[in-house]
Amino acid sequence: MAYLEPADYSNYGLPDSTTADWINAATALINSYCRRPDLNIIQYTERLRMVSGSRAVRLSYLPLAPIGKAPSALISIQGRYAQPRRGEAIDNALMEAACAFSLPGQWSNIDPGTVDFDPNTGELTMPWNVFGLPYNEIAVTYSAGLTTIGDDVKTACAQIVRNAQSTPALNASKTKIDTMQMQYFSSSLVDDTVKVWLAPYVSNRLG
Repeated sequence: MAYLEPADYSNYGLPDSTTADWINAATALINSYCRRPDLNIIQYTERLRMVSGSRAVRLSYLPLAPIGKAPSALISIQGRYAQPRRGEAIDNALMEAACAFSLPGQWSNIDPGTVDFDPNTGELTMPWNVFGLPYNEIAVTYSAGLTTIGDDVKTACAQIVRNAQSTPALNASKTKIDTMQMQYFSSSLVDDTVKVWLAPYVSNRLG
């Protein structure tokens, strides 16, 4: 969905004659810069490695937000039990019981309601499990995005359109503007001001 509607154009300094292809291309460029498919609330699934000795991981897409009337942004979580490293404190009896059930290396469901999380930073803190085994990997299905597209994103979208329309190689074209054309000039279209507006929504995930 485009981040600016025709009714918004004049409020953000664009002429009413602006065509939808400019807005759609700017929206796609914003998504590409933020390394995510959409800034609206959608579902994501990630597998994240856990640092030894830590119970926390950080999700890539922010802010965490539930879809519709869902009770939480966390939909499902699984953790893979790790083999404790030498020196890590763990009850021998519990470890023997865990090994008897071949738990190290196995995946286990984690109740999302037992996980502490910050919707703004995306940090999750896993609960202790009954055997005291650490997790070395977490699989999380969650939802993230903006309930309402705010002024920062709308202003960024409008600025990208203005930057594009002032780029001779783009503005001189009589053909419909498309995403590939915008991507080619992305370094100049997404200027420093636009980057500041979009900074809170750039994915932490590389690639």
